[in-house]
Amino acid sequence: MNSRSQSFFVYFLLLVAIGAMLYVGFRDTTGTVEPLTISKVAQQVQNSRVSRIVVEGNDVIRVVSPDGTEAESRKEADTTLVDQLRGFGVTTEQLAKVEVEVSAPSAWGGVLSGALYLLPILFMGGLLWFIFRQAQGSNNAAMSFGKSRARMFSGEHPTVTFADVAGAEESKQELAEVVEFLKEPQKFIQLGARIPKGVLLVGPPGTGKTLLAKAVSGEAGVPFFSISGSEFVEMFVGVGASRVRDLFEQAKRHSPCIIFVDEIDAVGRQRGAGLGGSHDEREQTLNQMLVEMDGFDTDTNVIIIAATNRPDILDPALMRPGRFDRRVTLDRPDVKGREAILKVHAKGKPLDPQADLATIARGTPGFAGADLENLVNEAAILSARRNKKSIGQPELEEAIERVVMGPERKSRLISDEEKRIIAYHEAGHAIVANAIAEADPVQKVTIVGRGQAGGVTWFRPDEDRILMSRKKMLATLAMALGGRAAEELIFDDITSGASNDIEQVTRMARAMVTRLGMSVELGTMTYGQKEEMIFLGREISEQRDYSEAVAEQIDREVRKIVEDAYKNAKALVKKYRKQLDLVATKLLEVESLNREEFEKLVPSPLGKKSGTPQVA
Repeated sequence: MNSRSQSFFVYFLLLVAIGAMLYVGFRDTTGTVEPLTISKVAQQVQNSRVSRIVVEGNDVIRVVSPDGTEAESRKEADTTLVDQLRGFGVTTEQLAKVEVEVSAPSAWGGVLSGALYLLPILFMGGLLWFIFRQAQGSNNAAMSFGKSRARMFSGEHPTVTFADVAGAEESKQELAEVVEFLKEPQKFIQLGARIPKGVLLVGPPGTGKTLLAKAVSGEAGVPFFSISGSEFVEMFVGVGASRVRDLFEQAKRHSPCIIFVDEIDAVGRQRGAGLGGSHDEREQTLNQMLVEMDGFDTDTNVIIIAATNRPDILDPALMRPGRFDRRVTLDRPDVKGREAILKVHAKGKPLDPQADLATIARGTPGFAGADLENLVNEAAILSARRNKKSIGQPELEEAIERVVMGPERKSRLISDEEKRIIAYHEAGHAIVANAIAEADPVQKVTIVGRGQAGGVTWFRPDEDRILMSRKKMLATLAMALGGRAAEELIFDDITSGASNDIEQVTRMARAMVTRLGMSVELGTMTYGQKEEMIFLGREISEQRDYSEAVAEQIDREVRKIVEDAYKNAKALVKKYRKQLDLVATKLLEVESLNREEFEKLVPSPLGKKSGTPQVA
């Protein structure tokens, strides 16, 4: 019987006991039977006010009057009723007028009567027992704080294997050896090889670290303990260390197995980071984890896999060989990896035969596996909304824009003048990019707002790039300022629509001067020591290591780069004014132009090819 059934049974017994107590009390206080003494019964017999007497058991008698009224009395158990009545002066003639009936006592009636009177005692006993059990359960719950919260998955029926992981072939090869260690440990032990104790999966969010860990478990066919780093630490002192001990004890009992700790940076952060280097609860948990990881025997066959996107903040003792022997980096996939990931997520979905996943892969540079899964899902939702039976290329293309910029905002009301300004702004981006050899080809131009943007111009590079040349960066600066240049040329005024463009341009120009050594005046030097979040590219702080004079020179150089890019953009907009008017007029008519429609209006003089898109 489970705990829920036990609770229901206890509640039912308590309800019955309360009902019986109420019944007994009600019968004793509100019944029609009035108690009489035996002397009063004798007096009523003498006055001919009794027609019948029923004797029940040894001591209970019921007295019935001629009008049918009943009363109850009790006699002495060791004498008969007749003897007692005669003792009070009742004659034989008076007794002859009364019908005396003797009823045999019922065993069940006695038991029931006794049970009714015992119910209050049973009720109190049951209540005390229930309170004791609750207290004992609370005590067990309190003691279970030190138990591990890890969830164990059996490896007999794997839901994820290496076939479900795409775009990370090198990482799969590294982890395939871990699977072989678990399947055939003697093969390595007889050669003196030590089984790796830990594998650290490092990479940006969404690159499939957790999925890859599950695939290792599925391939090896062993138990898989999954827990998050934040589940170790509680508000009570010593709970985290106790949970670590319990987790490793469970793992040893189920050896060979895998322990997966997701977001290990929550508990593995470098020690001594607190005020005054305090030894807090998180550090105790980390210390226990260090001891457990380094205390494994070589024949336990328990491997720890941990995932994080912040390896820069992990404690050095956790990262050393003997604890995490291998570090597997999962980066954002390249174009081939993205195509493979799209095929995995499109499996089982009704994909249109005309849909080209290779084109979608080229159009999604920088997308991680989670982004691509979301893209396919958004495309399926769009197809269902349009009452289609399959997912087509238009839905996949639009899903890219939805994932990057958000849904279209066609319902937003803007004036005709603002719409004209937006059209020329986006046309300026497209015309400048089309006229510069190093700029990326135009993929799409639209004046339909997405997110916070009033319009969007997409660019598609020829291929994935790791390096960016100085000419390429200068072309990107000019392309980003093409919208502001078109506004100034056509309307002899400027608007706030270029705020994001200016922000990006300023950031890129300053990076060229201070980080990339692309300034002629300042030379190939780095200015300022910056701390950034690894994989995220976010600056935490900057330590200034240059003088005020150098700072002024940096500002002048950044200003010069931006001003030169803006002059270049204005010159190109003036040179191609006719094409600018054509594109802007067409945008006011149809709101969006794809690459083919754009090239019909403005043939590319530089013969640019299609690749993967960017946004301006």
